[in-house]
Amino acid sequence: MSERPRLAITGGGTGGHVSPAVAVIEELRQRSPAPEFLYLGSRSGTEARIIPVMGLRYVSVSTGKLRRYLSFENLVDTMRVPLGIVQALAHLARFRPHAVLATGGYVSVPTVIAAWMLRRPVLIHEQTGTLGLANRINARFASQIALSVPGSEARLRTANWVLTGNPVRSAVRGGDRETAARRFRFNPGEPTVYITGGAQGAHAINQAVLGALEPLLRIAQVIHQCGDSEGTRADHEALVRRTRELDDDLQARYTLLRYVGQEIGEAYALADLVIGRAGAGTVNELAALSKPSILVPLPHSAGDEQRQNARRMQEAGAAEVIEESSCSPERIVSLVRELLTDPSRLEAMSRSAESLGLAHAELRIADLLLELARTKGRADV
Repeated sequence: MSERPRLAITGGGTGGHVSPAVAVIEELRQRSPAPEFLYLGSRSGTEARIIPVMGLRYVSVSTGKLRRYLSFENLVDTMRVPLGIVQALAHLARFRPHAVLATGGYVSVPTVIAAWMLRRPVLIHEQTGTLGLANRINARFASQIALSVPGSEARLRTANWVLTGNPVRSAVRGGDRETAARRFRFNPGEPTVYITGGAQGAHAINQAVLGALEPLLRIAQVIHQCGDSEGTRADHEALVRRTRELDDDLQARYTLLRYVGQEIGEAYALADLVIGRAGAGTVNELAALSKPSILVPLPHSAGDEQRQNARRMQEAGAAEVIEESSCSPERIVSLVRELLTDPSRLEAMSRSAESLGLAHAELRIADLLLELARTKGRADV
């Protein structure tokens, strides 16, 4: 393609859908000629906070959350989708993209349908072993499907798939243990645990940490990302109060953050063990960075995907799994102590995590998208 590629990107709602898009955008920006981008997202999803900071043109489209059950909310949200399609049609008609990348989440559906109506080639990316509800709809309009998990193609009714793996942002890979220790004012020679519930936070994990904080800090230094949402605001306040009750030496071993942004690479670099949910983004980062983990899957995730992700990590020997109903302070402290006092076991878990990752997914997806733009994209819409 002689002219500069114009690429539309959509996907979001949660960090698990936004992170792959960010990783692919970072890779595409290194290509020559650098593409022009238009990102179509929601008004209030994670993407609305992250993408504009990257300097990309960002527009919001109306959409509704897709649910697997009948309800009044579902009816109202479904009615928003046609409006979103009309809005996406207008944005895409003006931008005239050569190709569209969709990374899932309910916000991607109107844009994918609009792209199909405009005869734009669409590449969708699925982060889990089974197509999510949004991507099951998107797949009907896609030119190609990029998969993250080996074997997941068996569940597809189409042959237009390719195994790419799940892209990892440069910020995730960019940490250094010594630099991280200075940032968090920790001792790089001491064991460190990184606890995360994702961008939204995890109330069950936060409550377990709240009850376990003092004995946990006697075992390890802790970086704790408790969430930046309405639902976890009270958790943060309770954790701050509990921290102030601790001795100064224990307070110095604890870093509490609502949200982890560019410093995520350093948090991972310093961590000997990670405690978190089992969303696709998290387990992919753990595999890419060879990090042993304790996973607490969200019990009611869409399609039970988090339990499936956690089970895959556990069966590979990369993680220990605690069901949310069993996520007590005592269980957390016991398992952390058990793992951190057994270096050979941690090393084996690290090797197992590494074996699950497919490296350089962002390169493969960038190549696929540019190839679609070159072979199927047209300058005029």
